[in-house]
Amino acid sequence: MATKTISITEEAYTILASLRNRERESFSEIITDNLGGKNKLKELHGILSKEAGESLEKNIIEMRKAHGRMQKKRTQKILKELE
Repeated sequence: MATKTISITEEAYTILASLRNRERESFSEIITDNLGGKNKLKELHGILSKEAGESLEKNIIEMRKAHGRMQKKRTQKILKELE
């Protein structure tokens, strides 16, 4: 496995070291586990208020509808050009 050397501040090192769950856990494992994009669903539960969640859901639905309308227009334009 290839490795890279990085420089970090003492403060960053202290924070990184405090995240160690096991004495033998490597800093690479800590970084991968915490920053590797493997967020657990339970970690996200409750981060939004009910109102914020409902607003987000409404916006997502509206964006999906708008995307569908744009896709339909593009498809119609392409089909018209093919005639």
